[in-house]
Amino acid sequence: MKFQELKLLYELPFFDLLTKSRNVHELNWPKNEIQLCTLLSIKTGGCSEDCSYCAQSARYKSGVDAERLMPKCDVLDRAKAAKENGSTRFCMGAAWKNVKTNTKRFDEVLEIIKDVSELGMEVCTTLGELGPEEAKKLKEAGVTAYNHNIDTSPEHYPNIVTTHSFEDRLKTIRNVQDAGMSVCCGGILGLGETIDDRLRMLEILSNFNPSPESIPINKLMPMPGTPLEGAEPVDTFAVARTIACARIAVPKAKIRLSAGRSALSEEAQTLCFFAGANSIFYGDKLLTATNPQTVQDMQLLQKLGMSPQEPNPELKAPESSSEKPLAPQIA
Repeated sequence: MKFQELKLLYELPFFDLLTKSRNVHELNWPKNEIQLCTLLSIKTGGCSEDCSYCAQSARYKSGVDAERLMPKCDVLDRAKAAKENGSTRFCMGAAWKNVKTNTKRFDEVLEIIKDVSELGMEVCTTLGELGPEEAKKLKEAGVTAYNHNIDTSPEHYPNIVTTHSFEDRLKTIRNVQDAGMSVCCGGILGLGETIDDRLRMLEILSNFNPSPESIPINKLMPMPGTPLEGAEPVDTFAVARTIACARIAVPKAKIRLSAGRSALSEEAQTLCFFAGANSIFYGDKLLTATNPQTVQDMQLLQKLGMSPQEPNPELKAPESSSEKPLAPQIA
């Protein structure tokens, strides 16, 4: 979608916008299902990047200590527990700027992925920047989707991160898509951005070719010691409006209500589900931030008459469209 189209949508009366997004949602996602994902940090802290929202950066005194890569047996135990608790996608995150093929740590990650992929869940990883060869090896190891958020608009991005560029993010996403993996790519609300920045982010996401398989919408949880620790909280209605616009802009993507969900009431989460969210992170820990307890989540789904989506480890990546350029347009 074009920016001006998204702007007109966002500025609609709230109920008019939600009516439109709900119609799009029911057309593309007719079942009352929510995808349950578990996110595990397999290597926490000590990252060389300076993302101003992230407590894992070594540049900030956030209280998050640098840790080594988690042993494979421990990761497998957590993955099995996640499956038993109902998760259908297991996401593994490592606090690195990038990974390189033929290195000990990358080989160890590949071995972990191979074993996790045999459990029957979808496998997602987020390991920072990827080159073409690394992306291909992750696909061969069994990765279903690769998470690499663009965070915000290209115009606002340099205010948030200086150790890599917005274009660097797009290069990794292109490498992931060329390797045949699905892309999980979204952003964060509450980085000091304007509404226009949020809509520019959605404009770029909607013009990915292929489209993102899933779009996480994160509500910033200001972390102590980071430059954004005093950031103003994002209004719930703004979160719902952004989700509604994302649903309309990318109808077939899963829209994931991600970080910050622990700060939302059951009623606020329900509003976001109605607007078009159909995926959540599920478990007791979301990288370095708390996440609602699994029992509470299941109770809410039961109240709403919703059920967990079945896993699809053989999920095929969205196909490219001949009507769009392969490279996202950021001009």
